[in-house]
Amino acid sequence: MTALLPRIELESAPNPTAAVIWLHGLGADGNDFAGLVPELDLASCQPIRFVFPHAPSIPITINGGYVMPAWYDLYGMDLVSKQDDRGIQKSEWAINALIENEVVRGIPYERIVLAGFSQGCAMALHTALRLPHKIAGVMALSGYLPLADRFPSERHAANARTPIFMAHGTQDPVVVIQRGEESRDALVKLGHPVQWHTYPMPHSVHPREIADISAFLTQVLGIAA
Repeated sequence: MTALLPRIELESAPNPTAAVIWLHGLGADGNDFAGLVPELDLASCQPIRFVFPHAPSIPITINGGYVMPAWYDLYGMDLVSKQDDRGIQKSEWAINALIENEVVRGIPYERIVLAGFSQGCAMALHTALRLPHKIAGVMALSGYLPLADRFPSERHAANARTPIFMAHGTQDPVVVIQRGEESRDALVKLGHPVQWHTYPMPHSVHPREIADISAFLTQVLGIAA
């Protein structure tokens, strides 16, 4: 059994009936988005457990082998010409273990959202759309779909219609918006329901994006959902 990643857990209210597993970006940790929870308007949602795991620290080739928290290695600024498929798969297993942990704790798959920023976004898309169990939704922030050439044959039908919230900054110098647009187009071409949002920001989070995230979580986890 895969050991569970260390993580921060926050509950919007006691006795949660849903979970959001939120993956941070390169060089950050679970604290990166934990502070965002109080800013979300979840008034129409039943209690939610937010899980913010810490990625392991590994050497990053693009940063001269410097060791930092990461879900997988990076080899070049374009992100896609050479990819760390083994590292991505290893993180997929670790994220799957977190999902299964929520199920063991009483949260059904269809009440779980997988979210991520940057590298975490890549892992959220990669992992969620290969799951053999339908989940509530995917939040893909300022990232891209990794190993896109394999995706059509590896995706699972269980999440073919799962709502996907994709957000990107128009001034992002880290994951250029073209990467996000290419990923959006690849997903839409295969019939995935993508909600695409852009914001006038670099590689960050925009106040309007927080409101849109609240609306998406209410859509997929709200009382009427």
